Amino acid sequence: MTAELVRGQNHTLPQTRLEIRVSAGTPVVAGATLGDERGTVRGIEWIAHPGSPQLPGLEVSQQAAADHRLAVDLEALPAGAHRVTVLLALSVGAGGPVRFGAVPAPFVAVTGLDGTEIATFTLTDLDAESAVSALELYRREDAWKVRAVGQGYAGGLAEMLADQGVTDPAALAGSIQEAVTRGLARSVAPPPPRTPEGDRVRHATGSADHRPTAPPPAPEPPEPLADPATTGPAHTTQPHTAQPHTAPGPAAAGASAAGPSTGGPINYAHPRRQHAAPPSPPPAAPPAQPGQPAQPVAGDATGWSMDERLYNQIWGMFEDLARAVAAYRSAVDFAESRMDQELDRALSDPRNRIGGAGDRAREAARAKRDELASRAREALDRDLAQLAAEAAVVEPALPAAYAGWGNPVWHAHRIPMEIPMALRIGDLHLPERTDLRIPLLVRLPLERGMWVDSGRTASEAAALMDTDRLRRLAMETAVAHAARLLAVYPPGEFAVHVIDPAGSAAGPLAPLVEAGVLAGPPAAGPGGVASVLAHLTRRVDLVQMAVRARAADSLPPDLDTGEQLLVVNDFPHGFDDRAVTQLRYLADEGPAVGVHLLMVADREEASAYGPVLDPLWRSLLRITPVADSHLADPWVGHAWTYEPLTIPPGSRVLEQVLAAVAAARRAAGR
Repeated sequence: MTAELVRGQNHTLPQTRLEIRVSAGTPVVAGATLGDERGTVRGIEWIAHPGSPQLPGLEVSQQAAADHRLAVDLEALPAGAHRVTVLLALSVGAGGPVRFGAVPAPFVAVTGLDGTEIATFTLTDLDAESAVSALELYRREDAWKVRAVGQGYAGGLAEMLADQGVTDPAALAGSIQEAVTRGLARSVAPPPPRTPEGDRVRHATGSADHRPTAPPPAPEPPEPLADPATTGPAHTTQPHTAQPHTAPGPAAAGASAAGPSTGGPINYAHPRRQHAAPPSPPPAAPPAQPGQPAQPVAGDATGWSMDERLYNQIWGMFEDLARAVAAYRSAVDFAESRMDQELDRALSDPRNRIGGAGDRAREAARAKRDELASRAREALDRDLAQLAAEAAVVEPALPAAYAGWGNPVWHAHRIPMEIPMALRIGDLHLPERTDLRIPLLVRLPLERGMWVDSGRTASEAAALMDTDRLRRLAMETAVAHAARLLAVYPPGEFAVHVIDPAGSAAGPLAPLVEAGVLAGPPAAGPGGVASVLAHLTRRVDLVQMAVRARAADSLPPDLDTGEQLLVVNDFPHGFDDRAVTQLRYLADEGPAVGVHLLMVADREEASAYGPVLDPLWRSLLRITPVADSHLADPWVGHAWTYEPLTIPPGSRVLEQVLAAVAAARRAAGR
């Protein structure tokens, strides 16, 4: 039975390999400190945080997220460690609330590796605090216990670290927030909140969980994850709004629907445990044979429309694949670690170094390693086969906005009258099975700009390409994305502006220019750059003022209130200091009022500006014209290989789509 703790209460832990699950309803930073028998933190090497997420027996997330999973192995902690204190802090870089009193009370659960809850704690009665010591695991004689702490700190992360006895806590707090900011820049934005029942209908017989089935029980479960940019699961539970194209706010890794930012009473009911679910998904097909998984069904997730069900299903597949591979990699890491430990123990005895005892110990340890790894691979293969079958059913059922260029749905596409929920901008895969591709969907309206990296240092594939070829490919990628955006917006509700300072992108831009779908000719030269930037900056200023004054009817009649996309080629060529400042302003302030940025640039060419442009690069979702492993998922943080969408050789689908956009505009008189 789960122990529901209150502040100060403790509970005995029945096992030493645990997960600590945090669900906060808003992005938080999660960390942990180790203490000796007196509770003293002996140094920074006893602190796990986003900039240094792994310690022996302990791993935390590298990103701010609404939900986290911290892996703990109490038997593997450093010698002398008698206490683990879990710390939470609001993320400075996520643009969210600045005090815990303005968000739902964080919920913390200590679970076994099978997900069974051992103890839970809801951190109520927080107000001005922006950091909190949530709970601690401590050794009492030969047993481990968990205590609910709930100690808040109005001074934030630095004050909390100082209370833990950390030397120079302000510097460490700054480095943690910087690590979080770097993580935000590379993470794929998470899906919208889920329902209490979850979005996935599990097809495996006897399991209602929406995640992949766990590996078969082993004498020793896997070690904590060892991936480059881990975050917790994005499992908030508020149902999606009835207007699916309404974005939940600025994109941030791990962000989810938060509570009110200021004032008013706070509802401390945890978001995971409230709200009615949207309509149930259609029932899964019956199993082909007793005991066998049911056949997958397209649209088996919850949602208010088929598009939303498919969207949630794709994100469920994305999460399933991330967690299945994480379990496999963790199991393999554990098998290797176990083998090393057994060999160290066996060979530490000098008597085993003589004769065949040492060889037998090595053979036994390697055999055990191979057995554990083989069992983990079998479990992974089962999950991968199930996901592959689901992908084969889902892909043909996707609407145009979610489909690749090769999908026949594009040949029958008609310009819609409503904005779709999301847009596909590429595919993601992991090395464990490269043919299992997950569509990368971004919410509409766009919550952050995009940057097509045209640099040869961007990836190994890019380094092998000719510079001119790579830049042309990058611009063609940007043109294809602009065309997809034009094709999924209602006529007249999306405009594309292009800055091409030297006119070097005339070839890739030809489809847009010839179709007549641009807001104006591509701007060239310093004068053209200044004119377009001034026009869009004025639009952002006017709309911001109208929104703040609640006077939308006062906007000038010539102002286009539709969404705007600015495509910039060869940045920073043709940009002076004023133009760079305006571009940064558009990247920061534009998305909230419908002005979006799509840059084609080589970051090395802008290196002369130094760190002043770092916030610009971090604010944009980096994609590449060739395959590259640089994006992180918002749950586990694997490095996923991004594959750009390509138009089939010889296909005229791009020209057909742009012709349909132009025809729809003429019919609408725009």
